[in-house]
Amino acid sequence: MYQLISSAIAAIAFWVAVNPPQPVKAQTPQIRAYQTKATASARNAQILDQQQKAHPSRFDLKKYPVTDSNAGHWQESLWAIGVLAIKEPYAVQALENILQMTTEANLTDPQKGIIDTAMQVGVELYTLKPAIYGKLQPYFIRTIISSDDSQWIALSLSAIAKSSNTDDSNQLAKLKLKVQQRFPKWQQDLHLRATLQNFPSDRQTIETSTPIPNLEDLLKWNVAPQQAHMYVFCRPNRDILCLSVIKDRNGKFLKQGNQLWSAQLLLQSLRNLDWYFTNGRTPQGLYRMEGVSLQPDDEYFHAYGQFSLVNLFVPFEDGVNAFLPNQKGKFTGNLQSYQALFPPSWRTYTPIQQTFWAGNVGRSLFRIHGSGAAIDFFRTKSAVVNTKNFEWNATLGCLSALEIYDNRGSLIKADMPKILNALNSVGKGKIDGYLIVVDIPSPSAEAEPVTIAEIAKYLN
Repeated sequence: MYQLISSAIAAIAFWVAVNPPQPVKAQTPQIRAYQTKATASARNAQILDQQQKAHPSRFDLKKYPVTDSNAGHWQESLWAIGVLAIKEPYAVQALENILQMTTEANLTDPQKGIIDTAMQVGVELYTLKPAIYGKLQPYFIRTIISSDDSQWIALSLSAIAKSSNTDDSNQLAKLKLKVQQRFPKWQQDLHLRATLQNFPSDRQTIETSTPIPNLEDLLKWNVAPQQAHMYVFCRPNRDILCLSVIKDRNGKFLKQGNQLWSAQLLLQSLRNLDWYFTNGRTPQGLYRMEGVSLQPDDEYFHAYGQFSLVNLFVPFEDGVNAFLPNQKGKFTGNLQSYQALFPPSWRTYTPIQQTFWAGNVGRSLFRIHGSGAAIDFFRTKSAVVNTKNFEWNATLGCLSALEIYDNRGSLIKADMPKILNALNSVGKGKIDGYLIVVDIPSPSAEAEPVTIAEIAKYLN
């Protein structure tokens, strides 16, 4: 989809930076004792703003036709529907009005951007609030059958496949076959290929045939000499918290006291989208870690919290000084070159290639950051995040660190200072190296978070 949305919605759609920041020397800001935009009154004002942007009058097609000049208006309003998960029929109708445009010809880029937003909000609400938004299913089916946009088709097929509204396996099989017939070269399109291979039956076959390689091999391996490595271990169910550990430039794992240093992160998608979609879950694989972006300003407080953001770059992404040491610029190699950055036992493990393919289709601007948003700001959160992790906020692709405030706006807890200090210590005053995200299955039937003990056994 189109990677940049309007500047108006970008101010709201936090976790997506609209201006690629320049790497700067890593800093750990002083914790401010008070943050006016985190007070209870400020939180209420933020919800009121969203309610105003989602008012029924803003979806009047006669007053606000879906034209280039109204792109910002529509994206703001559709975003607000997603934030509030409105239960009224007018919100469903507003999404229907936009989704029926997916089969139109000669759409402009701004119009496509509006449809992108409606499609993602629609998929989110359809999969998380099916009792209300199940009425969108005919529009997804219509898109699958008649649209020429492979990404909208993939989003629609993915939504139907994972929805509790769809009990008819024959219908799914027919839709899958329809896509394959319409796009004979579907295997060359990441969105179609990944979606078609991500059907429940196919996914089970793939997971059974490709067990995760030995973690000890990965933890001993260095992508390049004298580089810090941060590992983020997740469960396949991203509603559950992930665990991060850090290895210094000499290959020694950082400790806090006598225990392995660690920090928990949430890598779930607010939109309930898979890794290969824009704003989907954080992909598995290799990221270049290079510098930080300073927290922009209080206008963006709700986006990032009050601390610096760690810059992460995927292959093919612009803005990186050197994805590989001694080679200026972005990674431009082929899949074999990417695979060579891993130990031999991991090179044919398909899930670890996700960042390669995500970068190849244009995903970018991944960060590790906190969040100044209220923990209950997004009204679909209880459906997309495990209740045990409710203090963490899901993102639009980034890695989310804990950051919470009380009703007076005072900071209660924040993990970004801990993470920034740790990365500074192994980087000798600057942040650079590599970050690797890996999903590992739970050792028991209960899908519990990855523990330090679980990882430590591979470090002997």
